[in-house]
Amino acid sequence: MAISFQTARRFILGCQGLWPGRRWTGRTGARRALQQSGLVQVDPLNVVGRSHDLALHARAWDYRPEHLDYLLYKSREFFDYGGTLYVLPMSELPYWRVHMARRAAEDKSREFAVENKQLLESLLKDISARGPVASRDYAEQRHQKSFRSNKDTARALRHLWLTGELMTYGRRRFERLYSLRCNVAPVDVQHAATAEEADNFFARKALALLGLATARDWAHRFRHLAHLRSDPNSERRRLNELLASGTAEQAQIGDGPAHYLLRERAKQLEAVHSGSVPRGWRATREDSLSEATFLPPLEFVTARGRAAKWFEFDYIWEVYKPKAKRRWGYYVMPILRGDRLVGRADLRINRTERTLVVPHLWLERSASAKDADLVRAIGLGLRRQAEWAGGDHVHINATSPTRLRVPLVRSILE
Repeated sequence: MAISFQTARRFILGCQGLWPGRRWTGRTGARRALQQSGLVQVDPLNVVGRSHDLALHARAWDYRPEHLDYLLYKSREFFDYGGTLYVLPMSELPYWRVHMARRAAEDKSREFAVENKQLLESLLKDISARGPVASRDYAEQRHQKSFRSNKDTARALRHLWLTGELMTYGRRRFERLYSLRCNVAPVDVQHAATAEEADNFFARKALALLGLATARDWAHRFRHLAHLRSDPNSERRRLNELLASGTAEQAQIGDGPAHYLLRERAKQLEAVHSGSVPRGWRATREDSLSEATFLPPLEFVTARGRAAKWFEFDYIWEVYKPKAKRRWGYYVMPILRGDRLVGRADLRINRTERTLVVPHLWLERSASAKDADLVRAIGLGLRRQAEWAGGDHVHINATSPTRLRVPLVRSILE
């Protein structure tokens, strides 16, 4: 199928639950958003909200952080895992156990296990007896010589978590509580899949996450999920198997390289190509054309170069850069309107004054400041963001272009 770049962009956003707008509501909506997106990256930094909560807020009306806590730590429908920390469906645990076993088999991991055999065994025995623990719970035991330094126990707990012996039981002020896998995962998902089953699953999941992917992008994502080293011949063969089995099919975007998608999504791509919205994708209230959405820095659709590829939008999260080296700001979020990134905003919440503070907001095209509908959509989006973060007011310090500030403030107050 030959499609336009706009069709591709809308399809990718739609596969991730971001186009044409929020389509779910509340805790049920958070569940469906997580199932649709396939994963959400977790980050502890809380400036206007944590990145994973901002991602779900962008997809579900009336989403609250406690909804995710319930899904993770009460109903156990999801779990968190990974060197890059993701929220994942609990039903996928048997496949991720293969990923975990591969981590355990790596030279560095095996060496750590041998060198710290007694510590690891002591931790597992202690957790089995005590129940869920946090890393800091062992700090007070150093003088008893029951365990080594707090740093050693923290590394050992993380090792046991990454290799699948432990899972996240809950959080204490966002600090992870570890528990044995058997005390967290439901019985029906505690078994491990075979390596072939896991690789087949991850090959398909890589396509599901990306929506549309070149062979190179798919292979990179597949390796990351399956925790495998690069093997071009094996990857090429596996992609060909996906095509031959009817799991995947090919799409052409202009005169660029071939892209691939799951065949089960082909009808949705056809609908977008024809100018309509696929069934089940419609926004339940305002769409992002009438009310802009602020995407978190770790949003899957735009992070790690995908903003440049699909939106021609130069975006790098600068939070860990020295202030003098930042081009934009500390916590800058891309602004999604319809199927385009129309600007970016540096945001933070002043909880004492219940105010969403905007140190600076930039439009990608200065001429867009004359577009009254766009200005109103951004204003509504800011108001929504403030309400979600617990703010009653929005204070805008500066905009680029400067003439945007007055009409934008007016649109927020309307």
